[in-house]
Amino acid sequence: MSSETHPAHQSGNGGYERRDIGISAVLYFLAGLALFGLITYFLVTGLYQYLEKQTEAQQTPVNPLVTNAPQDTRHLPPEYKGDYDKYLQKNFPSPQLEIDERNQLDKIRLNEAQVLSTYGYIDEKAGTVRIPIERAMDLIVSQHRLAVRAAPGEAPVAEQSRSESTTKGTRQ
Repeated sequence: MSSETHPAHQSGNGGYERRDIGISAVLYFLAGLALFGLITYFLVTGLYQYLEKQTEAQQTPVNPLVTNAPQDTRHLPPEYKGDYDKYLQKNFPSPQLEIDERNQLDKIRLNEAQVLSTYGYIDEKAGTVRIPIERAMDLIVSQHRLAVRAAPGEAPVAEQSRSESTTKGTRQ
């Protein structure tokens, strides 16, 4: 066996190509890429215009009972100034489908949270009132001496009251 080492690249160029790439090839490639992008843009735009015309031609005529049907329902008319609810109330008959589910659900949840966390009358004539849930839980705990789950590091309320009553007469 021989202990001589042989370099992997025996051409003497240090393992990389010493020739530079031609700048003209890069510029031709970029110009071709830009030209291809423009051609693609115009082809896609033309295709969408063609499909839009086909769709408009295949639309069924508006029911003759509808008197105020707008031509384009994708955009609000300027007289409504972006108020979609007002637009729907005036232009669409009832019953309407949900138009903004997320905001409607948010309004319902905010209303429920407001009812559950404030004082108010349920029936003013009968004198029935509601109180916040936190206050109701505090009243139940204080009136019935119920054990409650305390925060970490605190003793439950019932245990605190027992320990206070046993330590009142003792010295500390």
